[in-house]
This record gives sequence, C-alpha cells and structure tokens, in this order.
Amino acid sequence: MTKQEKNEAIEVLKEKFSQYNNFYITNTESLSVAQVSKLRRICFDKNVEMKVAKNTLIRKALEGLNNDRFSNVYESLHGVTALLFSESAKEPALIISTFRKDSNGEKPVLKAAFIDGDVFAGDDQLKTLTSLKSKQDLIGDIIGLLQSPAKNVISGLNAGGKLASLVKALEERIQ
Repeated sequence: MTKQEKNEAIEVLKEKFSQYNNFYITNTESLSVAQVSKLRRICFDKNVEMKVAKNTLIRKALEGLNNDRFSNVYESLHGVTALLFSESAKEPALIISTFRKDSNGEKPVLKAAFIDGDVFAGDDQLKTLTSLKSKQDLIGDIIGLLQSPAKNVISGLNAGGKLASLVKALEERIQ
C-alpha cells in the first residue's frame, strides 16, 4: 500500500467516524470467506456499514479527529479488525449476537463499541449492548409514564361519576 493509498484510506475512515456516533470494533479472524460474506450481507440489510482496515490506519484516523475522545478505543486495536458503523447503537450488537447463534460460533468477537462518546470494551459487554434502548424507545417510555397519572385521574373521575349516580339511586330507594 503506497503512502497516497494510506492517506486516502485514513480520510475515508475519518469521514465514517465523523458521520456516525456509533461504531463497533470486532475481530473477524478465523471466519471463512463465506461467513464474512454472509456477515456483510446481514449488515447491508440492516443498514450497518462494515469496513475492514488496518489498525494503524484506524488509529491515525481517530487521532486526526480527536485524540482524547477516542483514547479508550486504542487498546482494542490489535489483530484483525472489522468496523461496524451504524446510526442505531443497538443494531450491530444484535447482528453479532444473531450471527453467533446462527453459526454456533464465538466469532465475530466484540473488541469495543463506541456509543455516543462512551466506550464499551470487551466481548462481555455484548449482552449489555443488545439490551440498549433506542432514543425513540426511551421517548415512548417517558411519554407513557407522563400519560399514566393523567389516565388514572380521568378514569377515577369517570368511575366517580358512576359511583355518585349509584349512591343517588340508593338514596332515592331508601326514601
């Protein structure tokens, strides 16, 4: 790879890191060509971009953007590295988990995930990442919680009207 090609690759990576707030660093070593192709197809179907790059180029791209912001990611840049870029913080974790179940294997291995400025390092974080809620899910939960007291008050008032008419009917019956 010439110096010009390396610089072009670094610029492409910088663009991807700038475009997405979420990316996963995985190890795809020991996957067959057919398995990697299947993984790429699944990623494409789920709107997740998969890129394989050299660790030094990835590090230079991250350092070129913001050395301090990505400093916790550097220690996971070793071995064969595939990057998964996504708008959804959860989708790459689901892809990795599903791919492992379908292939009865332990690959790809999650080295690290960078989610909105937070780093989740290690393969043991995969379960946590699969249970993340999206922004829309959290907004829906908050709206549901805010509506709940209002619904209780309205149903109480409606029930109160029925109760009042029942008491009035009993009162008239006694007289």
